[in-house]
Amino acid sequence: MSPPPDFAVSTIRRRAVQAAATGLITAQPPQAGRSLPLIVRPALAGIDLCAWAQEQKPWLEEHLARHGALLLRGFDVADAAAFEQLIDATSSGQLLEYTYRSTPRSNVSGRIYTSTEYPPDMAIPLHNENSYSRQWPMKLYFFSATAAARGGETPLADSRRVYQRIPPEIRDRFAENGVRYVRNYRPGLDLPWQKVFQTDDPAQAEAFCRRNGIEFEWRDDGTLRTSQVCQAVARHPRTGEMVWFNQAHLFHVSALPAEIRDSLLSQFGEAHLPRNAYYGDGTPFEDRVLDEIRRVYQQEQVLTPWEEGDVLIIDNMLAAHGRMPYEGARRVLVGMAEAVGDHG
Repeated sequence: MSPPPDFAVSTIRRRAVQAAATGLITAQPPQAGRSLPLIVRPALAGIDLCAWAQEQKPWLEEHLARHGALLLRGFDVADAAAFEQLIDATSSGQLLEYTYRSTPRSNVSGRIYTSTEYPPDMAIPLHNENSYSRQWPMKLYFFSATAAARGGETPLADSRRVYQRIPPEIRDRFAENGVRYVRNYRPGLDLPWQKVFQTDDPAQAEAFCRRNGIEFEWRDDGTLRTSQVCQAVARHPRTGEMVWFNQAHLFHVSALPAEIRDSLLSQFGEAHLPRNAYYGDGTPFEDRVLDEIRRVYQQEQVLTPWEEGDVLIIDNMLAAHGRMPYEGARRVLVGMAEAVGDHG
């Protein structure tokens, strides 16, 4: 039986696109046994990356869905403006603002931000951006403006493999209950609520909470306390695959160094910590459960050193990312695009 005409046409077009794409670039497969990242390099000098990426967007989308992360290396990406043009060429809609913040960042231009501004000796655990929320960006873009002299890699992990490797009894309980994120906004500790909600007006912060299903309470000492139950796992809207998608292991107090954790607990008690995480019904997480989740992330971690001018495109649901400690100057810019998720 002959295939229908539309199938034949779409197949021919897809092959033509792939031939055109691979004629101008080379694609290096990931490490053995890994799915990410696919490293894409120019095969010829002087390729206009934005023009190529815009023309070959179907090829990029196909391989991003397959691998979860694409590392564009050796192209001429000179600055933040060129980086922003590339995002515009490869994403749908406008760049997203960094709202309902979790970490300190600075605005560079437009909606381009610095990566998380934690001290260089700190590691940032693997996580999916904004998975502590009910809305998140589908695509993340990183631009290595200055590569660190030592360290500073952005580790990656395939969220599909993480989901599959977490023991079923842990995975099922998370899926059933979700994750409850509790935050206490206190001056001088963590981010102030004004930075998180990007307003100095309490009424606007309250309105954001109501729109997004976030419980909130202004306490007698003037601090704000919020609590929200979010997904623990998710189904990718394009591939249909299940992914591990939460930040329980990162928000939980056990993620802090022991001396900081003990100090905060002695000063404020568990209920008033700057941030913490529980099962959705409020039950505390067992240490062994979070230890197992961290162990799986560690086993799935892939490190690729940055080179200056690199651009990393991540499907935020298919791939988790983090940051390794570093020495020397390091400047990585970030853009986010294509909002998805349950709003409210």
